[in-house]
Amino acid sequence: TQGLVYHDGFLYEGTGLNARSTIRKVRLDTGEVLQQRAIAPQYFGEGVTDWGQSLLQLTWHSKIGFVYDRATFGITRTFSYEGEGWGLTHDTSTLILSDGTPKLRFLDPSTFEEIGNYTVRDGGTPVANLNELEYVRGEIYANVWQTDRVVRIAPSTGQVIGWIDLTG
Repeated sequence: TQGLVYHDGFLYEGTGLNARSTIRKVRLDTGEVLQQRAIAPQYFGEGVTDWGQSLLQLTWHSKIGFVYDRATFGITRTFSYEGEGWGLTHDTSTLILSDGTPKLRFLDPSTFEEIGNYTVRDGGTPVANLNELEYVRGEIYANVWQTDRVVRIAPSTGQVIGWIDLTG
């Protein structure tokens, strides 16, 4: 699993493996895969979010994202971005992208142009390895790769407002 979205009672999951990445719709209570689309083998799928009637999926190194029709999984367009793609979420007006660094980037959901960014900091210390993102109750949540922790981020400043320790 590289990206997850919960929408209308279903999980939409992006998986990432070399030559075996997918986007799929999953029944939450059983884990049954209801719908699936393979991504071309040259792409390693990463972060996923929903936007309107679409699903958006990043790729790790390819600097390309896919926009799918949520109902059919047909690709309606692609977009490009700089750097790696790790995590993707959104607030009410912008897409939020992580690339494994301490920086979060804000993209216009119509043009996919970067319209802002900031470095996530805990006090004065940058928080590296920001991975999959979620926007929950006005906060950005990011799992920190290779740890058992999720960081809670203030969307307006990039300051850490708390940590969730999932050890054990």
